[in-house]
Amino acid sequence: MAAANTTKISWRLQKFEAHSSTVSCLALGKSSGRLLATGGHDCRVNLWAVSKANCIMSLPGHKSPVECVQFNTSEDQIVTGSQSGSIRVWDMEAAKIVRMLTGHKSSISSLAFHPFQGFLASGSMDTNIKLWDFRRRGHVFRYTGHSQAVRSLAFSPDGKWLASASDDGTVKLWDLMQGKTITEFTAHTAAVNVVQFNPNEYLLASGSSDRSVKLWDLEKFKMIGSLEGNATPVSRCICFSPDGDCLYSGATDCLRVFGWEPDRCFDLVTVGWGKVSDLAVCNQQLIGVSQQLSTVSSYVVDLKRVKKSGGAVLHTVAHGNQPAAEPKDAKGSALRRSYERPSTGCSSQRVKQRWSPEGERRSPSEDEADDKVSSAEIYNAEDYKEIFQPRNAISRTPPRISEPFPAPPDDGGGAVTASKGRATGSSPASSGQVAAATPPPQPSAPVTVAPQAKVILSGRNDPIGLNVADFLPLLPSNRGGALSDAEALSQITKGHDTMCVMLSSRHKNLETVRSVWAREDIKRALDAAVSMNDLSIVVDILNIINLQASLWKLDLCTTVLPQIEKLLTSKYESYMQTGCTSLKLIMRHFWSLISDTLTAAPSVGVDITREERHQKCRACCRQLKNLSNVVKNRAEQVGRHGSAFRELQLLMLPLE
Repeated sequence: MAAANTTKISWRLQKFEAHSSTVSCLALGKSSGRLLATGGHDCRVNLWAVSKANCIMSLPGHKSPVECVQFNTSEDQIVTGSQSGSIRVWDMEAAKIVRMLTGHKSSISSLAFHPFQGFLASGSMDTNIKLWDFRRRGHVFRYTGHSQAVRSLAFSPDGKWLASASDDGTVKLWDLMQGKTITEFTAHTAAVNVVQFNPNEYLLASGSSDRSVKLWDLEKFKMIGSLEGNATPVSRCICFSPDGDCLYSGATDCLRVFGWEPDRCFDLVTVGWGKVSDLAVCNQQLIGVSQQLSTVSSYVVDLKRVKKSGGAVLHTVAHGNQPAAEPKDAKGSALRRSYERPSTGCSSQRVKQRWSPEGERRSPSEDEADDKVSSAEIYNAEDYKEIFQPRNAISRTPPRISEPFPAPPDDGGGAVTASKGRATGSSPASSGQVAAATPPPQPSAPVTVAPQAKVILSGRNDPIGLNVADFLPLLPSNRGGALSDAEALSQITKGHDTMCVMLSSRHKNLETVRSVWAREDIKRALDAAVSMNDLSIVVDILNIINLQASLWKLDLCTTVLPQIEKLLTSKYESYMQTGCTSLKLIMRHFWSLISDTLTAAPSVGVDITREERHQKCRACCRQLKNLSNVVKNRAEQVGRHGSAFRELQLLMLPLE
């Protein structure tokens, strides 16, 4: 991989128009991470290959908006649920419906395929859970007990249990063999939005609107951890790593990596994916998809550069009024059981069947009516045959060596915005424009230019100071004021000479700083950059040394801290992110030294070196306290810079 790509931890893969109306649900194929299904208010389900903006096929048939969609384990079937309560199961290889299931009285809010049998579970706004055998057109059992909508369902890896999460704040565990509740977990204080089983251990994770992720031991049926620190409610986006050793949690503007026993946050990576709706792990990369109105965006996080051990202890679970126990030395010192998966199937352990009349009583005329609306509309025959009808290997299975989605080249325009002193973000060049999808969206209203934001985002697509409306077709009433070619060219080239002069001056200053660095040291080079009174030069230097913590010394901190205050109060998001990254490095590597030096007892006699160090530490402490107030005031902002300020606020708590 090229050196330019080594700073990429996360990037936007694509952004495209997915439906002609609002997108209501998304689902990734968990086995490959390469397939994406989207459901919309246009009553359709569209299927996509991740990283391609052309729709493979569209699944019609629903008469009301699609509210839920899910792939099976082998990704050759898909189940969809609508606002009216109807469910459809599609065979992707045959491109047709194999079952239409009805029985819920309200909107479908969750769906899950059994890991290896022909069963699926559905949860609804009517508070009921139904287990279906879609091979026989009927539901096997109806589970009741939740008092509000069922938001998430998950089968255990061995296929014996079903976990459900509800708006009533509870998580229930059901025994499929006995058809009854095993236990109920009630520690959440708000709606529970998602549940996930650990792939190896008897462990269950649940995410809630109370902004926490809780971990439940399924042998002792008790909570063993509460992973907190999310600034927003935990939606449907949590997933265990394939080895089950850590948990990924997707928030509005970041990805957190959690461990447990003791509870700790291993890493936090800033990702600007917005309303992230689903996660999948593929080839040491985490794929995330988000939605906004009718558009869908996909993002990639390089897990090889994400920390999965160490981290700061969040807290230890306390029981009743007893003090919290000391954290254990190693995670899972008492090993839990592993799931026993059958080698061929679980036909020897059939689920207790209680058939409902509506599943079996269907006439031949109803079957004929199903066939009329059972076929998918294939828009991309080449991709469809490659993915779902391959001659040899299944192409949706990712390669085991090469990365499926390589990082785009770093154009240098983005800010350094990752925790642990690393760089992340998506460049405008790599993101691309919104691609057209099939079916095409409805015509939109005339484009209007929004007022310029106070913070100029680093990932913007529009140039600053250019009125885009000048180059758009004018309304008939305004034809008289249309721009001529010469006037349009003048608008485009306005300020070009000024920009050239500014860039030439910046290049000359950087050459000066480079020569000082080569001749003397980095401290003198940074002093020279500061003396030029050009903040962009300081940002360029900091973006280099932020990537190498070994370059930092206490002398450097005394020079950088006054400049960080200017960066944090800048209107440019890229400047803010650079300042935040530098401040994180200083807090992590030098706060202990500063604190210990200032609190140490006076030495006997005269120690010039100690006095100089004490003076530098005192100056740094004074600057850090000033910066703490700046960070606190800006922590309420939204976006990538707001997330960075909130993380800094937690890091600077010792100053108080």
